[in-house]
Amino acid sequence: HVQLVESGGGLVQAGGSLRLSCAVSGRVASSYAVGCSRQAPGKEREFVVAIMWIGSSTNYADSVKGRFTISRDNAKNTLYLQMDSLKPEDTAVYYCAAGGLQYSGSYVIPWFPHDYAYWGQGTQVTVSS
Repeated sequence: HVQLVESGGGLVQAGGSLRLSCAVSGRVASSYAVGCSRQAPGKEREFVVAIMWIGSSTNYADSVKGRFTISRDNAKNTLYLQMDSLKPEDTAVYYCAAGGLQYSGSYVIPWFPHDYAYWGQGTQVTVSS
């Protein structure tokens, strides 16, 4: 099993920045991806960004490209999401997730919440206008 614990959420004004951290523990296979998904009130959960646990491949949602940056420190088993130029529409509960890579000729990062087996408890991010 894999456990994920998020931290770093909070309230920030539009244009501001926050950095989320996700502590990862348990048996994270080299063929896993880890990432961040978010869910706003009344909306479906959507993936924001994901990265291979081993390797450099990343996926970003178009809505956050150029503003959010994902990184990881494997020695500390920690995932980081740097969120800059935040907008009110970024307001949501942000969840860390981990799951196996998908194979289709080569390994690819899954992009839908149902592809991820392990989830953190979530942290609230609120961006005021």
